Amino acid sequence: MEHYEVIKQLREATGVSLMECKNALTEAEGDFDKAFEILRKKGIAKAEKKSERSTGAGRIDAYLHLGNKVGVLIDLRCETDFVARNEIFAELAHELGMQVAAMRPRYVTSDEIPEEVIAEERAIFEASMSDQKKAPEMLAKIVEGKLAKRFEEICLLDQPSIKDQDIKVRDVIKHYISKLGENIVVKRFTRFEI
Repeated sequence: MEHYEVIKQLREATGVSLMECKNALTEAEGDFDKAFEILRKKGIAKAEKKSERSTGAGRIDAYLHLGNKVGVLIDLRCETDFVARNEIFAELAHELGMQVAAMRPRYVTSDEIPEEVIAEERAIFEASMSDQKKAPEMLAKIVEGKLAKRFEEICLLDQPSIKDQDIKVRDVIKHYISKLGENIVVKRFTRFEI
C-alpha cells in the first residue's frame, strides 16, 4: 500500500489532520497500528468525539495588533471554568485573535454564510467563466471549486493557520482540545480596523 493511502486511512480512522497522521506514521516507521496508537496516546484522535460536548464556559479575549489599528474580540467556549482560566486556553484565544486580525475572516464556518452571499459569489464566478468554451457540467464543477476556495478564505475554521500554513485553524483547535481534554468552540468574533 502506498504511503499516501496509509496516511489517508489513518486520517479516516482518527479524524485528525493529514499532517498529524503523516508525522505519526513517520514516527511509527510506516506501521499503521503503531501510528494509530501514537495518535491515540496523544489524545488527538479523541478530539473529534469531544465535539458533541456542551460548551457552557469560556472567555472573551481581546487582541490588539501593533499600532492599535486593528482589534479583535473573540468569544471562545469550553466546558468548564477551570479550563477557561487555563493559560493554554488563553494562548489559543490569543492565537485565534491574531488569525482574525491578519486573515479577516467573515464567518466562523461555512454554515453561517447566508444563502444570498453564496448566490452572489456563485453569480460572480459564473459571469467570469461565461466566455469559456467548456461543457456546462465542467463549468459547474469549476465554479463549485472556486466557491469552495472562496469559503476557505472567508471562514475562520477553514483558513490555513498563520503559524503553520500546512494545517487549518480547525486542526489547531483540535490540537488544543487534545491538550486540554475538553471541547472548544469559537462562538463568534468581531474585527475592528481603523
